Amino acid sequence: MTDNMPILLVEDDIVDVKTVQRAFKENHIVNPLYTAGNGQMALEFLRREGRFANPETSPRPGIILLDLNMPVMNGIEFLKAVKADEELKSIPVVVLTTSKEENDRFASYNLGIAGYIVKPVEFDKFVEAIKTIKMYWSLCQLPHTEE
Repeated sequence: MTDNMPILLVEDDIVDVKTVQRAFKENHIVNPLYTAGNGQMALEFLRREGRFANPETSPRPGIILLDLNMPVMNGIEFLKAVKADEELKSIPVVVLTTSKEENDRFASYNLGIAGYIVKPVEFDKFVEAIKTIKMYWSLCQLPHTEE
C-alpha cells in the first residue's frame, strides 16, 4: 500500500479496532488509520461535517475497511450512501466483517465493493487476511484524488 494513503476503518467494536491495529503493526503497514464507530460517523468523516470539518485531521481515505453489523447506520446503509455520492463513490471499500450471510455478500457486491473478507477468529489468520489486503492494494493503481 502507498505508505501515506490514509485508511478509514468503520468498526464499532473496540476489540476489533485494536485487532486491526495490531495486524497492521505485524504487517508493517504504516498508513495513517482513522476510525469511525458506525456508518453515520464515517459519512460525517468523509464529508468533513461537524467535528470532522478539518481536512488535516479528516483526510480523504484511499481505502475504506467496513464492518457491516453496526448501530446507528450499518454497513449496507453506509454503502448505499457512499456509492450514491458523486464525491465519494470512487473510494474503494473492502468489507471486513463476521457476517457469512449470502444476502450481505450479494448486497455488498451489488453496491460496488472491492472485496468481501470474513474476519478470521484466530489472530494469526487475521494477520494473514490483512497481509492479503496489503499485497492486493500495493499492486492496484488507485485514482489520484485532489483535496
